[in-house]
Amino acid sequence: MTIIVTGAAGFIGANLVKALNERGETDIVAVDNLTRADKFRNLVDCDISDYLDKTDFVARFQRREFGRVRAIFHEGACSDTMETDGRYMMENNFRYTRALFEACQAQTVPLLYASSAATYGASETFVETREYEKPLNVYGYSKFLFDQIVRRAMRDAGGKLPSQVAGFRYFNVYGAREAHKGRMASVAFHNFNEFRANGRVKLFGEYNGYAAGTQSRDFVSVEDVVKVNLHFFDHPERSGIFNLGTGRAQPFNDIAVAVINTLRAQTGEVALSLDDMVKQGLVEYIPFPDALRGKYQCFTQANIDHLRQVGGYQQPFYTVGEGVSRYVRWLLAQ
Repeated sequence: MTIIVTGAAGFIGANLVKALNERGETDIVAVDNLTRADKFRNLVDCDISDYLDKTDFVARFQRREFGRVRAIFHEGACSDTMETDGRYMMENNFRYTRALFEACQAQTVPLLYASSAATYGASETFVETREYEKPLNVYGYSKFLFDQIVRRAMRDAGGKLPSQVAGFRYFNVYGAREAHKGRMASVAFHNFNEFRANGRVKLFGEYNGYAAGTQSRDFVSVEDVVKVNLHFFDHPERSGIFNLGTGRAQPFNDIAVAVINTLRAQTGEVALSLDDMVKQGLVEYIPFPDALRGKYQCFTQANIDHLRQVGGYQQPFYTVGEGVSRYVRWLLAQ
């Protein structure tokens, strides 16, 4: 039976397609918007059975043109947190996803979809309950609003929907196949390219009570994100909305240190401490941008109790040191 991946040429979608291939799955319908044609590169080493533009997909799925579908991994969305066209964002992220959800329930097809930690916005607590959800931008709001649709449907059904629906609130994901994201690519990606080009990494200075480079996020490897998605694919009896992070906040300084020391290791140079990197000008701090004041999360840390206890996912997550080093080596191999 067919597996469908939306956003299949994007960052997380392409990694899912590759991981499914490694399981022997090749009957995969890839759905995406290739207006940005360079994204095709993410699928060059993957095997799929068909490709569809996102504009054609939902209507064809509603007409049951794909036969019996095993599951849909819905990764397609506008993920630009700086997007100001609210009408576009809501149509693309909310209404599209709602129509897909309703069709999945009608056909009893499991739906595994991308939510976002942006639903928490201004909150300082990252638990999957309504009182902590305070999105700061229309992207976060679009994700939040669909999560509310899922909650209402689960409540109205007494927790027993016709088929699985699992939403994953991705925290700061980094890893292979993200180059097409441009300015929205991860800090690790930008640190890698900046150090290779200029021999230094620039980080934000002091802001909002955080010392230079110590603003902290829950950085999660795309390798772990894929593992969690496939865990739920293997357990269609598990539904809900789940944080998908490591449960561990680490400062931006840690990303820079991991990137620089991994690159140094490739040329036989010894590892340095952060202090030594700053003294040698390898890490430089710049004033916090005015454009981001009041719109920036200085701290995120996923509470993953729900993922562990209800989702049943027990595998450890990579630390920044582990995951970023693996990613840098992958980038070098390209």
